[in-house]
Amino acid sequence: MIQVFINALAASAGGGLTYIRNAIPEIAARRDAQATVLIDAEFRREFLDSANIHFVPGENFPNAGYRLWFEQRAVRRLIKKCGADVLLSPGNFAIWNSPVPQILLSRNAIYTSADFEKDLRLRGEYRLWLDTNLRGAVAKWSITAADCTVAPSEAFADDLRRWTGQPVVAIHHGFEREFFAGDQSALPTSVQSKIHAAGDALRLLFVSHYNYYRNFETLIRAVPLIKRRMRPRQVRLFLTCKLSRGANPGPYNPDSAADLVRDLRLSEDVVTLDSVPYRLLHRLYGAADIYVTAAYAESFAHPLVEAMSSGLPIVASDLPVHNEICADAAVYFARFSPEELAEQVCEIANSGQAAAKISQAGIARAADFSWKLHVDRILNLARTLVRKDS
Repeated sequence: MIQVFINALAASAGGGLTYIRNAIPEIAARRDAQATVLIDAEFRREFLDSANIHFVPGENFPNAGYRLWFEQRAVRRLIKKCGADVLLSPGNFAIWNSPVPQILLSRNAIYTSADFEKDLRLRGEYRLWLDTNLRGAVAKWSITAADCTVAPSEAFADDLRRWTGQPVVAIHHGFEREFFAGDQSALPTSVQSKIHAAGDALRLLFVSHYNYYRNFETLIRAVPLIKRRMRPRQVRLFLTCKLSRGANPGPYNPDSAADLVRDLRLSEDVVTLDSVPYRLLHRLYGAADIYVTAAYAESFAHPLVEAMSSGLPIVASDLPVHNEICADAAVYFARFSPEELAEQVCEIANSGQAAAKISQAGIARAADFSWKLHVDRILNLARTLVRKDS
């Protein structure tokens, strides 16, 4: 029986939260592992109690810097208190001088992205540029400090190896269709009404809170091009976020995207949805025709696997990560080209045969991802590190 301490304080949104939501139930079902999980008190309620999972609620932190300071002080003490054999740090940052072997999960692609740095400068986001570089320095140090670093894709592992000169293991994140689509409740009424109002329009879907590296602006610029080619059929782009300040996690300002929607007169065509619970996301995928993403930085992209499992054809930017995760289950475009994006969307929309082929490939590809297999590999890695340390 191996005892794992999981520092999940940084898992508050996006891929980190998706990871914790899926990995913890998988560990809870094991007989060969126990875990103590340090988690934000707000997200503790999402998880059922288990005989082999013990939760330690964290504090409410005024900022990320204070959280990092708290982690460095508290985690070592908690590890010793619970008698853990290994530390799993899924939030990009390692604990200094860990008393047990430490596995770092590095999954934030913005620290290695030249496109993100260029984007911040073009937007005049110099404070965020500085903050990102400081965090990147800590993330880079963390890879050196950890006993083993794990990336969620081979493409991102290659980026980290080039960036740090350190060995990095690639272990795909998982997916379980039964867990993801287990809740058969209806979508919230406010979301259903917006979907039904689209009628027989071509329904495009992008699942993400607003941030710069998901490249919303390229996606929005493609909409009028798609509309022109799809006439007389209408087009609706559904976003799972609000394009207003304070409505999304993180420091990103959505004004440029909101201005673009207004300037291109797309207020009826770009539909921002109210919050959709994770357990009901499969309903949203099922209501769409095509999944689209113009992201220019990714380390894995869980929504791609969710979309594939739902049978959605995918149009994705030409990132190595996207090619690795989707393979033949997507068509690709130059990530800053709304023209290529529009062309690929329209080709799929106008060819039932092409859409069906990509859809079938996606369902098959999604079956390759398994949280059980992921946790198996993480625990085997943990046992190897513990043996080396003993």
